[in-house]
Amino acid sequence: MYIKINTLKELENNLSYLNTDSFSVIEKAYDYAFKKHLNQKRLSGEDYIIHPLNVAFILSTIHADCDTITAALLHDIVEETDTTLDELESEFGPSISKLVDGITKINKLNLSKENDSEISTQRKILVGMTEDVRVIFLKLADRLHNMRTLWALPVENQKANAKETLDILTPIAHRLGIGSIKSELEDLSLRYLKPDVYFQIVEQVNATKKQRDMYVSKMIESVSNILNEHGIKHEIKGRSKSIYSIYKKLDKGKKFNEIYDFLALRVFVSKEEECYQALGYIHSKFKPMPKRFKDYIAMPKTNMYQSLHTTVFGIDERIFEIQIRTYEMDKVAENGIASHWSYKEGKSDMQNSMEQKLQFFRVLMDLNTTTDDNEYMKSVKEDILNDNIYVFTPKGDVIELPIGSTPIDFAYRVHSKVGDTMVSAIVNDNIVPLDYELKDNDIIKINTNKNQSPSYEWINMCKTTGAKNKIKSYLSKNEKSINVLKGEEILKSELKRRKIPINSFYKEENLSKILHDIKCTDISEVYILLATNKINIESIFEEVKNETKEDLILKKTNNKVVTSPMVKGDIIVDGTSNIKVNLASCCKPVYEDRIVGYITKGNGITVHRISCPNISEVDSRIIDVAWLNVSKKYPTTLLIRADGSKNMLVNIIAKTSNTNIVVESIKTLQVDELYEITVLTSSVTELNKYIFDLEMLSSIISVERKFL
Repeated sequence: MYIKINTLKELENNLSYLNTDSFSVIEKAYDYAFKKHLNQKRLSGEDYIIHPLNVAFILSTIHADCDTITAALLHDIVEETDTTLDELESEFGPSISKLVDGITKINKLNLSKENDSEISTQRKILVGMTEDVRVIFLKLADRLHNMRTLWALPVENQKANAKETLDILTPIAHRLGIGSIKSELEDLSLRYLKPDVYFQIVEQVNATKKQRDMYVSKMIESVSNILNEHGIKHEIKGRSKSIYSIYKKLDKGKKFNEIYDFLALRVFVSKEEECYQALGYIHSKFKPMPKRFKDYIAMPKTNMYQSLHTTVFGIDERIFEIQIRTYEMDKVAENGIASHWSYKEGKSDMQNSMEQKLQFFRVLMDLNTTTDDNEYMKSVKEDILNDNIYVFTPKGDVIELPIGSTPIDFAYRVHSKVGDTMVSAIVNDNIVPLDYELKDNDIIKINTNKNQSPSYEWINMCKTTGAKNKIKSYLSKNEKSINVLKGEEILKSELKRRKIPINSFYKEENLSKILHDIKCTDISEVYILLATNKINIESIFEEVKNETKEDLILKKTNNKVVTSPMVKGDIIVDGTSNIKVNLASCCKPVYEDRIVGYITKGNGITVHRISCPNISEVDSRIIDVAWLNVSKKYPTTLLIRADGSKNMLVNIIAKTSNTNIVVESIKTLQVDELYEITVLTSSVTELNKYIFDLEMLSSIISVERKFL
């Protein structure tokens, strides 16, 4: 729920991060705007001053500087009153007047059109929006407050504004890393573009809110206890998923109950190393979901976002998404690059660095060809940084290239395949040589032919390192790629004829011996020798492969029958231990599993894991059971999916070293891809650690406990 303010005092209460000298300038700007907008009303019925006041407040939430706050209070002065820029500069100086001028010009841009024919009649030009990114902050805050009062406009205007916001402005907010503004803009846009969908999602979210809040509260307490035990000072908050992000997942075919990160926590710590420590402690308690860990601290996003993301099986095996970050990282995540910028005395190194990355502000805009707009475009053009050029595809997409680039650079920037198959270039409707130096605003068409390939001469013709590397890579690969493919086909055909499993043949022991005997460094060289008839296929099969460790393991354990130990006295049934008890063979529970008893006919009590699908629908004949403290080992079965790498079974066995776990039986369900492994373990804690260790192997795709 957003905060709306009505007074200057409320704004100033949110500006404690500014120095006291700033307040006199801000108060002067408010008084000036109040007088200029006096007697003006917005369509919502409010006094006009409420709009610039709330735009300034939105910017204060991302800690915008004094000039930006001041410009926010004055941003509609030139457009909505008779005030001139000269008057504004006289009152508030050139810095603030330039910001107001920038937002005024941007507001003249027609950012989107519905009619394709109308779009095609407009001039598609490259717009260097501004040399000062604070103008973009102003635009985003201005749009956000307008979206909050969008209900006052006719339905047609509501949808047009919502579409423009979603298509143009939310991507910019995302690239700037301003998560708080981006998320609200997306939700409001969906609210007006697809109200039925929006309110349906809201209703579904609200229906499960009480239960989700309960689980989040329990999980916060559990994680907090873990971190407190290890002396990590922290703060934890539950995190709500935005309506728009839920919509995007549903739109991709997911069901509402399949969205993992409904239950989500955000953990804040003081130091970067504490992020990784906290992650380790959380994983030691709660099993992480495979393939759901992302390290944005070591590899930040382009908008400087940093955080650790993991998904774990939390309280009651509920799936939780957990983000771990420092307080400084969180400030960047919420406020974007604004949290790093300083405008007090010229541009900082951070500002200069970021400005070089803001090409996304120079996007194609649809602009009416009026005299005023042409003059504006001319002035904006002069403000574009001159260390790059901006050229167009025939469809009007903009491409940024270094000065001195040629059509070859352009082609490879569009796509490697376009570059590899390029035969000629047309610039502004004229055929040009491939070493032609491109200029700003050139419109370039690349002609291709699937039979064409790059030549060595192109390397000296192009400017960019990326294009040079792609050409070199193509030439080096293409020369031998045909023979490699041909030789591989020869070998695999022979393996098929001899009925030798391909994955078995490609074991390390086999390949090492073949490469040694034929004196090759890798299998690709063998393929080339086969394709060029420099070796005979029979020479590869002369040596008999020795039995490998994998073979010995399979011979010893394959399909071995593992019997469960006696459980009498290990499990108490409804207060007594003098009842016949059996462990269910379908889910194979072990000590510390959450369990339930099923009363069988004539065979006592069968104990199942509580998550076992075979009892999920059973309401009757269920009885409470509980583990006593036991020391024996119980069998349970794991399904391990691997990628067929060498020494797979050896590595699986090796992970049991220094543990009490014993691998009793191995069954290969698919050759070198899926294994059914029965292990003996004394507890779930011990088993989960073993599963986690297996998942850390690069060759392991997934590990899960089996249900029959």
